[in-house]
Amino acid sequence: MALVHLDVADGVATITLDSEHNRNALSAQLVRELGERLAAAEADADVRAVLVRSAHRVFCSGADLSEASSGGMETGARTLVDLQRAIATSAKPVVVALAGPVRAGGLGIVGAADVVVAASSVTFQLTEVRLGLAPSVISLSLLPRLTPRAASDLFLTARQFSAAEAAEIGLVTRVVDDEALDQAVGDVLADMAKGSPQGLRETKQLVNRDLVARLDALGEDVAAQSARLFGSDEAREAMQAFLSRKK
Repeated sequence: MALVHLDVADGVATITLDSEHNRNALSAQLVRELGERLAAAEADADVRAVLVRSAHRVFCSGADLSEASSGGMETGARTLVDLQRAIATSAKPVVVALAGPVRAGGLGIVGAADVVVAASSVTFQLTEVRLGLAPSVISLSLLPRLTPRAASDLFLTARQFSAAEAAEIGLVTRVVDDEALDQAVGDVLADMAKGSPQGLRETKQLVNRDLVARLDALGEDVAAQSARLFGSDEAREAMQAFLSRKK
C-alpha cells in the first residue's frame, strides 16, 4: 500500500503523506516514495509548483524508531540527505502546508522547502538529544534557516515550541489561523502559478545556492554521524525504552 500520493491539477502537484499508523514517521518506504513523487512532479511539464501536506492530523512524527532500533540506518540517513537536496534543487517551488505537529526528522522537510505555511495550533520539537542522538542530517537544512541562538536552544533542550515561535526564528514562512490554512496555501500557490518556469527555476537557484552547497559539502559526514549514533548502545537503549512506553 502506498504511503505517499501524488495528484496533479491546475499546475500544482499535491504530494500527500498518508501513513497514519505511525503518524507519517520517516520509514524507508515513506522517504523513498516521497522522493519518487517529487521526481515525478519535477518531470511533469504541466507542474508549476509542488505542495507537500499530510492526510491526517500529524504532519510527521520523525524517524521510524521501530526501524531505527533494528539497525542499518546509514542508507536511511543518506536517503534523507538526498530528499532534502531534491526539495532544495527542484526547479519547481516546494510549499509545505502544516496542519499538525512536526517532530525531529520531519523538520528536515520543513527546512528544505521554499515556503512553509503553518496553522497556529501546530507544534514542533527536536527530540533527538533525549534519545542519545543529534539532529545530524536535518541540521543541513535547519541551520541555514534558524538563528544561531534558536538552534542551540531547540537542539539542546528538545523543548516543544509553537508555530508563532517557528515563524519568529525563521523556520516557517507564515502562520495563520487553523481555519484559514487552506486559503493561505491556495493564495501562495496561485501567486507562484503566475511565475514563468524559467523565472521560478533561476530564482530558486539563487536563494538556495548556499543551502545546496551545504548539503553537498556536509551530507556524507552528517549521514555517517547519524548512522553511528543510531547504532550506539546508548541510543538503542533509549529507543527501546521509548517504544516500550508507547505499547
